[in-house]
Amino acid sequence: MKSLWKKVKTMPFILMVIMVLVTGCGGGEADKGGSKDSASAEKIIRVSEANVPKIDPGVGSDYSSSVALCNLYDTLVYPNDDGTLKPMLATKWETTDNGLTWIFDLRQGVKFHNGEELTAEDVVFSMERMLKMGEGYGYLYTNVIAEAKALDTYKVQFKLKETFGPFLSTLVRLYVLDKSQVMANIKTPGPYGEMGDYGKDWLLNHDAGSGPFKVQELKMQEYLSAERFEQYWGGWDKDAPEAFKIIGTNSAPTIRTLMTRKELEISDQWQSEEALKALDEIPGVSVNSAFMGSMMNIMLNTKKAPTDDVHFRKALAYILDYQIIENKIFPGSKKALGPVPFNLPGAAQGLPQYSRNLEKAKQELEKSKYANNLEKYPVELAWIAEVPDEEKIALLLQANAAELGIKINIVKTPWLSFTEQVASPETTANASIIFVSPHYNDAGSVIETRYHSNSAGTWEQCEWLKDTNLDIAIKQAIGTVEDSLRASKYKAIQESIVDLCPTLWVFDQAEKRAYQSDYILWPAAEAGKAGKPVNTVMGYAFYFHDFKVYPEKVTK
Repeated sequence: MKSLWKKVKTMPFILMVIMVLVTGCGGGEADKGGSKDSASAEKIIRVSEANVPKIDPGVGSDYSSSVALCNLYDTLVYPNDDGTLKPMLATKWETTDNGLTWIFDLRQGVKFHNGEELTAEDVVFSMERMLKMGEGYGYLYTNVIAEAKALDTYKVQFKLKETFGPFLSTLVRLYVLDKSQVMANIKTPGPYGEMGDYGKDWLLNHDAGSGPFKVQELKMQEYLSAERFEQYWGGWDKDAPEAFKIIGTNSAPTIRTLMTRKELEISDQWQSEEALKALDEIPGVSVNSAFMGSMMNIMLNTKKAPTDDVHFRKALAYILDYQIIENKIFPGSKKALGPVPFNLPGAAQGLPQYSRNLEKAKQELEKSKYANNLEKYPVELAWIAEVPDEEKIALLLQANAAELGIKINIVKTPWLSFTEQVASPETTANASIIFVSPHYNDAGSVIETRYHSNSAGTWEQCEWLKDTNLDIAIKQAIGTVEDSLRASKYKAIQESIVDLCPTLWVFDQAEKRAYQSDYILWPAAEAGKAGKPVNTVMGYAFYFHDFKVYPEKVTK
């Protein structure tokens, strides 16, 4: 492919190749990673993801991990589809001291998977473990929690260092572990002093949760299987799943084979349009499309030439043909209106827009310090190997940028390699194509994880923005308790970010997954059909406890 691009210099041919890729079909990779389970043998939900989840609540935070964690563990509160919260482990709560102190009454009689009762001591342990480790969703609490304390067996108190408006919403990520079980499986010595490894090695393939499902088996790079926890405090519907399985593959031929054999209930969201069309033609299979808060970003490394220049970044923002992406590559998606998904509370309206405009792109490039030395500063663009359609966007941007004389070198990067490479600005590509979803139901979730300095060097912020003024503004906004005032501060921040242009906000994703609509009831799909909101908190649209499976409807 590289030699082809070197030989061909004309823009019409380049665009023709892009359109062939848009309309072409994938190859015939051999089956791998499949399950031999029969849907009629048990009530099971099997879903494919790009990777096998990390099931340690102190570590996992990507999409696959978030799906697993919300099924293996319980949290104090649960996110509703409409953005509100409902009690889960906490039956009620109150806040005092202008939002600096929170007290939660816990549900009594909740059992962990090993039979022990969940108490306030377990909640405190889970928060302290997350703070000490500082991984996964720990960033939500690191600069927020001053103290976690058990007031009695079923009452827990959190004291905050300062006010934090969306604090209650973030608690959908405080997964509660059984303290005694983790402590019994600690390895010493380890990086956490007297806590050794804090049970991380054991929690690689075990759980210490109280959620509706418990780990049955985890095979690295293959799958996670879990079975129903019969003593779950939330009870069970007679048609609820008995098990779930997350299969770590998004190979189109494999997915098609598994769906045809009724050995996969829900596909991953990374299937190409061509693959989805083929899946939709399988009897009993439908394709669900819903806006679940996921946004595609082309993140620009602001600490590496030439994307360290704001005018160079704006030139790229104006040259990209968003319409081709929206209509041809990811049909059904919506052009992003800014840094925050349109359906997340606090998303600003009326922000300045970047759309394809060749003249504006040329004007911005002329203002760039690299305008007269473009040949010396090629742009490295990374796309994730597990998401084939990202290559089409990479090729499109490559072709569009060539109109300005900008050379883009495309690099196909496996996800695990990518997460390692973004750890420093020097090894982070100039541009990275990444999907990001909210961690909790507030614009602050996306604004903080995407643009606060604390998240630089993670897969969620490849921009390396490191802007002190922006950090202060984000901290002040998130610290605002009153919703409307917090939203106005969010808007000002979003306006500032748009002006800095650290990202090409490509589109809000219509997340598409094929599923066995003939014999499973998927609540999120049903909500979408009825025109109702779908849960935007990453992972919670796959809370399998609420699914229903009708194996008697399976046809061979």
